[in-house]
Amino acid sequence: MINSLTKRQKDLLTVIYDYIKDSGYPPTFEEMRALLGVSSNQSVIDHLEKLVEGKFLKRNEAGARKIAILPFGYKALGKPPLVAFLGATSAGAPLETVEIEGEWKSLSEDVEKLNEDVFLLKISGDSMINAGIDDGDVVLVQSVKEFYNGDVVLAQIGSESTVKRFITQDKPPYLYLKPENPKYKNILFTDDVELKGKVISVLKNGYWKGVK
Repeated sequence: MINSLTKRQKDLLTVIYDYIKDSGYPPTFEEMRALLGVSSNQSVIDHLEKLVEGKFLKRNEAGARKIAILPFGYKALGKPPLVAFLGATSAGAPLETVEIEGEWKSLSEDVEKLNEDVFLLKISGDSMINAGIDDGDVVLVQSVKEFYNGDVVLAQIGSESTVKRFITQDKPPYLYLKPENPKYKNILFTDDVELKGKVISVLKNGYWKGVK
């Protein structure tokens, strides 16, 4: 499939990658047209459609700003994946997540199972130390639809967020968020609790490691 990528398609893929890395978001059709040196938006659209068909890109909605580079696209370019750094979240009491506009980071190739639905968060607090997540660590969070007992998750509680272990069991309290530090209490599920993603890796001493 990589061999079927034409030079112009790879040029456009490179344009998109570099633009996201520099600005934090994909270019518009007009910006892609100018950077690619073509005369019409339709030329850009045609190339985009081929990149989507080849699994190099994903377009979530109509419009250029909804583009995401897929793992196959990064492989075709021979460049490290880019992932949005959304700010800080708590591993203690729930903390409001602060988004950092336009900031993206490159990920090393040792992060496995990467897809486009991932983002980084910096941890504040010590409630997950027994899971190998310490205050100041950066974690990689994957947006998923299903969660299983024992997953380390990012949970939204009202306007605040926190990282805890998800517990589901057959006896009361049935569902709760468990800290991995005995000095903190469990957080019981209410209508305000929403699971936003699964923590799949933590950055330690410059290397990505799995969570315990």
